[in-house]
Amino acid sequence: MCWILNVSRAAYYEWRSRPKTSREKTNDLLSDLIKEIFGQQRNGCGTRTIKKALLRLGYRVSRRRIGRLMRAEGLFCKTKKKFKATTNSKHDNPVAPNRLNREFTVDKPNQKWVGDITYIWTAEGWLYLATVIDLYSRKMVGWSMSNRMTQDLVNQALLAAIWSRKPPKGLLWHTDRGSQYASNSHRELLEEHGLIQSMSRKGNCWDTGSIIKMADNYRLTHAGIDQVSLC
Repeated sequence: MCWILNVSRAAYYEWRSRPKTSREKTNDLLSDLIKEIFGQQRNGCGTRTIKKALLRLGYRVSRRRIGRLMRAEGLFCKTKKKFKATTNSKHDNPVAPNRLNREFTVDKPNQKWVGDITYIWTAEGWLYLATVIDLYSRKMVGWSMSNRMTQDLVNQALLAAIWSRKPPKGLLWHTDRGSQYASNSHRELLEEHGLIQSMSRKGNCWDTGSIIKMADNYRLTHAGIDQVSLC
């Protein structure tokens, strides 16, 4: 190892036998205190909380140093999942009846599709993902992404599924009551391709959200997307 790192053996053994510096001893003490504070807070505190706790114990330590010691000990604060609404049902557009009516069992593909909008928090802000899932296989057959939650987002996802699957006329297309799915352009798209629209009851996410949640783990990962929250 010394030969590879170009270090003399004498220097290596001197380093091993050298006593710890005062700063290293202080870091060891602070690490023990940080682990104790972190455990008392149910693993939910960050550098700001730990800094205040250390100050009450008489130790004035910067947050940067605390963060460095936490990383060395493998301590990471559990952050709360950010929530952002993806359904706006307060609009004046026509709402389709719930033709699906929770009949999720399908005997062949391209008979019933379910759609929804999910979101991802990134360093650049929110990214929105519109999905189309075939209830027969629970497979994602179409999707689209954008930094805006618009009519075009859901239209592009549905078009991708139509181009890929070429479904027969009369396919049942079920979504929530969001303004994107109730828009004129979306209803015109359904009429153009002979799809029958169905929408969930007001305030009832189980009419569609539970099915998408069953399929999202594999399907979204397959699409190269991770850590997605469903509304």
